[in-house]
Amino acid sequence: MYRITKEFHLSASHQLNHLPADHQCARLHGHNYVVVVELAAETLNDDGFVRDYHDLSPLKRYIDEALDHRHLNDVFGHSKVTSEFLAKHFYDWCKQRFPETSSVRVSETPKTWAEYRP
Repeated sequence: MYRITKEFHLSASHQLNHLPADHQCARLHGHNYVVVVELAAETLNDDGFVRDYHDLSPLKRYIDEALDHRHLNDVFGHSKVTSEFLAKHFYDWCKQRFPETSSVRVSETPKTWAEYRP
């Protein structure tokens, strides 16, 4: 199996209102998120790629235009905008456009991340 990954960055805020008031994530806060998209294929295409990295440019545009420097609760219309939610959201978004998508990892900090891999 061939696998490639590409990393994207965004800065955004969120607030997990459903948590107890004394939980640190219940307060408004932000992260410098790192989104890592993995694509996989059994064989390479005619150009010798799983997929050309440039083909992932629409994801960069989506992140920059819709999510970067935004309050994610407002973007998604709810307060359960966790890294787990974002990993699944990005997976679904990518899978519709790039069938080779095999997983998405979203890091909130260099030491914490969530991954969606069906």
